[in-house]
Amino acid sequence: MNNKMKFLAVGLAAFVIGFGVNNYAISDMPSKIAVVDVQKVINSSPQVAALKTERQTKAKEVVSFLEKARKDVAATTDAKKKQALEEKYTKELKEKQVKIEKDYTSKLTAIDSKITSIIATEAKARNFDIVLAKGAVLYGGTDITDAISKAVKSSK
Repeated sequence: MNNKMKFLAVGLAAFVIGFGVNNYAISDMPSKIAVVDVQKVINSSPQVAALKTERQTKAKEVVSFLEKARKDVAATTDAKKKQALEEKYTKELKEKQVKIEKDYTSKLTAIDSKITSIIATEAKARNFDIVLAKGAVLYGGTDITDAISKAVKSSK
């Protein structure tokens, strides 16, 4: 009987302590939450617009490369030379595509890092504890999208 009382007392004490810690953790939750329409920020970014333009230019270069390759292959009558030419152009095309994609990915990653940094800086300057994507929030939060867009536009 005495052991049961000790066990009950220890269990009750653990419950009370756990409940108190839980209440403390809940009361310590951040109070200032901001939201950002990330898609709007990306669409208004001059860096993203420049990257899109650059990607279109590269795509045109690839198309003209393909046209030239097709003409060269079509003009060749020797079957062995034709196959060698096709292999050469296929290899060059793959190399170009890999280089273009690698370059695009690295530039996109740099832009993403810069936008994330701008959001963090703006949030800290305005004393926000949490910044969420606007699409993930149904209600509440202070919208700082315009401030972020301005900061992204002014950064180079």
